[in-house]
Amino acid sequence: MDLKTLYMGLDLENPLVPSASPLSRDLGNIKRMEDAGASAVVLFSLFEEQITHDTLELDHMLERDAEGYAEATSYFPDLASYNQGPEGYLEHIVAAKKAVDIPIIASLNGVTPGGWMEYAKKIEQAGADGLELNIYFIPTDPEQSGADIEQRYVDIVRGVKEAVDLPVAVKLNPFFTNLAHMSRRLVDAGADALVLFNRFYQPDIDLDELDVVPNLVLSSSASTRLPMRWIAILKGKIHADLAATTGVHDPEDVIKLTMVGADVTMMTAALLRHGIEHIGQLEKGVRRWMEEHEYESLEQMKGSMSHKNSADPSAFERGNYMKALKSYDETGTRLL
Repeated sequence: MDLKTLYMGLDLENPLVPSASPLSRDLGNIKRMEDAGASAVVLFSLFEEQITHDTLELDHMLERDAEGYAEATSYFPDLASYNQGPEGYLEHIVAAKKAVDIPIIASLNGVTPGGWMEYAKKIEQAGADGLELNIYFIPTDPEQSGADIEQRYVDIVRGVKEAVDLPVAVKLNPFFTNLAHMSRRLVDAGADALVLFNRFYQPDIDLDELDVVPNLVLSSSASTRLPMRWIAILKGKIHADLAATTGVHDPEDVIKLTMVGADVTMMTAALLRHGIEHIGQLEKGVRRWMEEHEYESLEQMKGSMSHKNSADPSAFERGNYMKALKSYDETGTRLL
């Protein structure tokens, strides 16, 4: 049974790819992911703020000590230990490539076109097999138009693609007026793949401290509904690979997302809940289902239930809205 798939030009043994998370900070975990059956790994993200902070800190030390005595150079921190942000990230890529045989995809998390994109080239030089752009932007200025925001995304993608020869994926959020149009613009700007979707983690309020605090809630299988719909809609309509992320917990999730057109399915919450070895259970479950339903390859399944191939495309659009509403009667009882 053939589970091979092609993603970002990378030949992968199966569609199971751990997404960017703190788990990949440890080389031992990356090796365990490979041993469990992961076909590639997306590393934890390098944030624009980390790069900017380290640059400003180094500039500050250079300016401060340049006015002192020559002996002042002894106050400088050892650069190898100091650069645990951007430079440490590059070293981690090199180490990961030596530790495993599967592709290593780096992740850049930023929001502004600018100097941080220079690190895309350094990431390429460090040996990464691909680069995922996580453009995490929450617009709060009422004077900023949707067109301006979309152009920022396009400019970032185009800038990175001009800097590197690596395949580049863009991790998107679902909050565009016309996601299909925006997806095409990003592909036209050079994106080789789209990752659907980025989760914008929502803040909470600590009523004792009266403070805004982070509150991470792990996804569930129900979270696959949104990427499932949009991957189905985009499959065959844009010239880019599609990755599904958020809510991939069970073999059934992998199968459904593949059927609507996902080239790979990415996961983190399932690994945090069940351990890295859960990847192997997902692969076994997918193989078992394919055997029971007489599928010989993943390619045979891929996109078979996409919007383009569906007997009832409206099920992915407004047509399903009325059906969902009618699934309960006026007493709140679910109808079978």
